[in-house]
Amino acid sequence: MKLRLLTLAAMFAALCTIGAFIKIPVGIGSAALDTVPALISASFLPPIYAGAASLIGHLSSSLYAGFPFGPLHIFIAIEMFVILFVYTKLHQAGHHIWKWIFFIFANSVLATLPFYWIISPAFFVSALPGITLATILNAAIAMIVSPAVERVFARVKTHA
Repeated sequence: MKLRLLTLAAMFAALCTIGAFIKIPVGIGSAALDTVPALISASFLPPIYAGAASLIGHLSSSLYAGFPFGPLHIFIAIEMFVILFVYTKLHQAGHHIWKWIFFIFANSVLATLPFYWIISPAFFVSALPGITLATILNAAIAMIVSPAVERVFARVKTHA
């Protein structure tokens, strides 16, 4: 069972890395579709593994963009880990509407809020619309794809 979880986590982390190459032109260099596989992984993985997939996805995305915020990307990756951890907990508890509300609010507003003080209020105000748009796009794609992936995994489980 542990090997299966590690394999799935590695697969979703790899998919997050692939999603990092699909950039969203919102003005910030590391906005990408790297979160979609991590959101989908919440259906199959424990919170720690889904969070790790998201952390790897963000680091891949920022590496591809050239680490425009330098070491702050480690802070952002930790934020992504925590957001996906809580998102997965909400999914497991059956709060399917609240998990999306939480993800969109946490990933756009809460994750960007520390940069109000770290960088500047102007950066926060200018980054928020683009980050919110990228977050909503990641969430929308995951909402559309998740049910199909869950059905496939359910079939594989019954036939394996």
